[in-house]
This record gives sequence, structure tokens and C-alpha cells, in this order.
Amino acid sequence: MKLIQTVKRRMGTEDKKAPARAGDPVAKSKAATSTTKAATAKPTAESSSFAALPKLREAPPGERAELFRRKMEVCAVVFDFHNDSNQREKEAKRQTLLEIVEYVNNTRNCFNEALMQDVVSMVGSNIFRALQTRNKDPLAFSDPEDDEPSLERAWPHLQIVYEFFLRFVVSNDVDPKIAKRFVDQNFMLKLLELFDSEDPRERDYLKTILHRIYGKFMALRSFIRRAIQHVFFKVIYECETHNGVGELLEILGSIINGFALPLKDEHKDFLIKALIPLHKVKSLASFYQQLSYCMAQYVEKDPRLAYEIITAMLRYWPLSITSKQVLFLNELEETLELTQPSEFHKMQEVLFRRLALCITCPHFQVAERTLFFWNNDYIVKLINQNRQDLFPIIIGALYKNSKQHWNSAVHGLTFNVLKLLMEADPQLFDDCSAKHKVEEENDEHREATRTSKWQILQEMYTAKTGNKAAP
Repeated sequence: MKLIQTVKRRMGTEDKKAPARAGDPVAKSKAATSTTKAATAKPTAESSSFAALPKLREAPPGERAELFRRKMEVCAVVFDFHNDSNQREKEAKRQTLLEIVEYVNNTRNCFNEALMQDVVSMVGSNIFRALQTRNKDPLAFSDPEDDEPSLERAWPHLQIVYEFFLRFVVSNDVDPKIAKRFVDQNFMLKLLELFDSEDPRERDYLKTILHRIYGKFMALRSFIRRAIQHVFFKVIYECETHNGVGELLEILGSIINGFALPLKDEHKDFLIKALIPLHKVKSLASFYQQLSYCMAQYVEKDPRLAYEIITAMLRYWPLSITSKQVLFLNELEETLELTQPSEFHKMQEVLFRRLALCITCPHFQVAERTLFFWNNDYIVKLINQNRQDLFPIIIGALYKNSKQHWNSAVHGLTFNVLKLLMEADPQLFDDCSAKHKVEEENDEHREATRTSKWQILQEMYTAKTGNKAAP
């Protein structure tokens, strides 16, 4: 209700600043292009149809249902907002949409079975359309967060239509067993396609509506999950760009939270086949937080899934994009906090070999973020429990950092971690340090031997070519 009042107030002030001009000639309206519902073909007739219908609150109670239906019929007409024509008709439709939203807010039993088809038809006529797309050079570098979103020009109408449909979905008058004949699978597929809209306001409405539909229409739940899965498949294996992945993951986070235990195989397959592979998408930064939340929800439901998630992340590890490595490290720490010791033991070696490489990474943010793992008490506890296997892997990387890394902050963190390891098990630390020293000496000896052999070969070549040149 507050939103409707805000919309009215905001749009009312805009109208005072820029009053609609007088009615456009019929000739202009005939020249206007029409979309699927060809709304602009007869604007004068449409304007009169809006004006011919009396106000709902002024009509006799017995006639309001039929008047409500007729108002929805005229609101199914779509106008082209890419030009400034038909301003009077556009404003008349906007006022009618506000009126029917106010009517459903204040009227009980307004959504009966006879009107459901009209509701869904009117909503579909307005929202289902070809989305605006911008032609981008795939080779051009750009940060999605820096790009200004392309706002929907028809939003003055779309916002009220979405608000009306949301009222319909959440209404206690709407029986899902009856409404599912109209809000069917075909309708849901079209609704999911709209999540690729560049307008964040539209995606926010779609997120709320889809979540409400999932909660109310039990028969559609499995289909909605499969349809979302197919959207993710398209992002993973085809286009890699989709504006609504974050919103869909937000809905999934809530859905996963409601999964019953033990988890069904269907839900585990969704994680392994659709959610985990999203980590390898180039645009991960745009939906990383929502994806990380879904991963955490799964591990909280079934801690054994931590092994699947972490080993898959190690397979998809970004080798050249350091900003993405930092995101992986953030999620890795969150997942390790929920990992049981038995699962940790199965993957500890491959995991810490990757972390050792990250510690010695020349990019200071990657090295710094990895060393921050030792600020987490639970992870330190896991490391200390398996120190016989892990200390030999880590200590070499830490010593290398202390001698070679260029960043002073990384130097300080490295010495702090070395101190923690020494305090955890002084004897093991000394043994690993001595072993590392021997390995370093052996490496130096091998390098010296290799250099010496190359030197001998160089001298032999010089002597041979010199002897040929002498005669």
C-alpha cells in the first residue's frame, strides 16, 4: 500500500512539472508502430474507452466485478514508450492501473475464478515482450558493476502491473488449485525469461513474485527448479552473461533453506550440475555473494557436501584472474568453517598445495587473503590436528615468502604464521625447517650442476666453431 501511495505521489508531481499535451492527431497514431498487442493503432478510441468507464468506487456494488474485468481488458493495450506520442492515452492507462490496484487492496473476494483468466491475460500482455539489449563488443574490457543499467522506458506502466500481479499472487482469495490453470508452466517459462532484463527494478519485482509463486503453487515447485536449472546451464555452457543470476540465486537460497533432511538426490544433483559450475563463469563477481550463500546452505544441510564443493572449486581455480582468486579464497574459508574433520582429512593435501601456491603469489591481495586463514580459529584447529601432513607443505611456501615477496604487509603476516606454526609444535616445526633447508641446498646444488653443464657445452661449442674458423 505504501508503494502504491509513493507511486501516485511521485507520478503526480511529475505530471504537475510536465503536464500532458493536448491529444495527438489520429494520423500520428496510425503511423505509430505496434507490438504483439498493437496497442497504439487507435489511441483516440483507446483514450475514449478509458474515459468511458466509470470509477470503480462510484459504480454500484453489483456492477463492480464486470467493470473491473472491462478495465483489465483496456489495460491489456500496450503503448510504445520509445516516442512521445499518445501521452494522454498513456496517462489514462496509468491512472486506470492505479485504480484497479487500489480496488484490489480495499475489496474482498475480488479475484474470483471468472476473472483469473482476465488477470493473467492483462499481466502477460504488458510484461511479456522482447527485452532491450545492448550490443557489446565481446573483446572490449568492461566491469559489469561500472556499467550503467539500461532502464525500461515503459516502467511507469510496468511497475503498477507488477504490483497488481503481486497482489493477485499473495491474495487469500486466489486458490492455487484453480489459479494453476492460468499461471501454468508456459507462463512461468516466460516469466523466467524476463529475469534477463537490465532494469534492476524489474528484476526485484520478478524475484519477489517468483518466490511468492513458488511458496503458494506447490504443483509448480519442481518445474520452477528445473527451469532455473536450465537458465544456469545456458549461462554456464552458452552465453556466460545473464542479468538475473543473482536474483535467481537469492530465491534458491531461501528454497534450499527449506529442503527437508535427508537431502533428495535431485537436490544434490542440482548443486553438482548447476550451482558449482557457476564458479567458472567469467561474470562470477556479479553474483558471488548469492552463490556463496547457496553453497553454505547446502553444507549446513549436509556437511558431507563440503568435499564436493571444495574439490570442484580447486578444479575450477582461476589461474590468471587474481580478483577471482580472492573471491574463491573468501568462499573457501566460509566453506571450511562448516567442514567436518573427516571431510577435511580427505581433501587436505590437494587443498593445501593450492593454498601454498596462493601464499607465494606475487599479487599481494591473493597472498594476504590466504595468510588470513590463520586468523580463523576453527581452520587453525583443523590444520593443527593434521599438522604432520600439512606443515611440510606450508612451511616451504612461508620461508620462500619471507625471503622473496616484495610486499611488506605480506612479510609481516608470513612471519606471524611462521610463529603460530612454531608454537603449535616446536619439534615438528624444526624438523620441517631442517628438511626445507636440505631441499633448498639440494635445489641450489642441482641448479649449480645444470649451470655447470651448460657452461661446459658452451665451451665445447666455442672451441669447435673456433677450430673451424682458424684455417
